[in-house]
Amino acid sequence: MSPPFVAMHRISKTFGAVRALRRVDFEVAHAEIVGLVGDNAAGKSTLMKVLTGIHTPDDGEIVLDGRPVRFASPMEARAAGIEMVYQDFALVPELSVTQNIFLGREVTRGFLGFRLLDQQAMAKQASELFGGLGLRVPPIDTPVRALSGGQQQAVAVARATAFDAKLVIMDEPTANLGATAIAKVRETIGRLKAHGVAVILISHRLEDVFTTADRVVVMKHGHIVGTRPVADTVADEVLHMIVAGTDPRRPGPPQASA
Repeated sequence: MSPPFVAMHRISKTFGAVRALRRVDFEVAHAEIVGLVGDNAAGKSTLMKVLTGIHTPDDGEIVLDGRPVRFASPMEARAAGIEMVYQDFALVPELSVTQNIFLGREVTRGFLGFRLLDQQAMAKQASELFGGLGLRVPPIDTPVRALSGGQQQAVAVARATAFDAKLVIMDEPTANLGATAIAKVRETIGRLKAHGVAVILISHRLEDVFTTADRVVVMKHGHIVGTRPVADTVADEVLHMIVAGTDPRRPGPPQASA
């Protein structure tokens, strides 16, 4: 059996007197969709910030495709194929769709000894990217501020997958979206999996998790309470773990808190 794409072992992180993560073990297989759920302050965001190089863990290790890694910055994580789509999309409203996708990674061409932006190449790549993902947006020279919430979400997803991403972390991707846009986001997650991209879906909407994910992982107070294949659980069981912080199939305190 091939190793998981990402394996986080015994990850701990403390901020002052707050133990945000307590020896967390977490992994994601290639092209797997994992729903990461839990109440506020469960540790979900901190764990993902460790994975994306925003935070350095106090203890533990990250193994990528069987090789130990240590990300000192989000740029290093991105170079390794780990991208994140933030809840607020992290787009620049004044810039166009294409400019947002290639921001910081612009395509250039040589001209008389100078490097110039290759607008035509970037526009072509952006159009192909949206087509490949089955995403629809207005003309790619449209300023992002003119787009709807669902369209901005599409731009954020396209940006995250434009540079050979192997894992996309989506933070509350359906928050503040209407029913049509929510359905589109779920469809996009399925398309990412079909393209061989793994997805970590952080969501308070259990319906999103049960509709799209292969597996659900529940966190509480900085540790993993339980993990289940989606096909082998129900919403009530997941809600019990979120609220009570215990696994109904394994009575007693979570092992990770030891």
